[in-house]
Amino acid sequence: MSTATTASVSTHILDTSIGKPAEGVAISLSARAGLDGEWAALGGSATDADGRCKDLPALPEGTTHVRLDFETETYFEKKQAEAQQDAPRVRDSGAFFPEVTITFAVNPGEHYHVPLLLNPFGYSVYRGS
Repeated sequence: MSTATTASVSTHILDTSIGKPAEGVAISLSARAGLDGEWAALGGSATDADGRCKDLPALPEGTTHVRLDFETETYFEKKQAEAQQDAPRVRDSGAFFPEVTITFAVNPGEHYHVPLLLNPFGYSVYRGS
């Protein structure tokens, strides 16, 4: 939750290749104060069955930039294995983007919801509400 001196962040992932939430994607959260500040790892979580990550760590006071690291390769390897249990192998395992990193600026007192629209060969993000 944001306060007058801190911002807050939430995210969710939709796998657009199947039109469903992406469950079990690990997400790491880092923050820094200023363009020249050092990144501080704050922790992380994983998406739930609804593709949401509801328990990301709070941002420290003075945060100006946030980085979300999505570990997508494991998710797509699992999805591919499930899809090919009864079918012949049709392409190499893994994902074209084994990870997705989103960096954005924040202001104190604001909440930032950053959805990730994901498929095996592309992704898109935006500032949600």
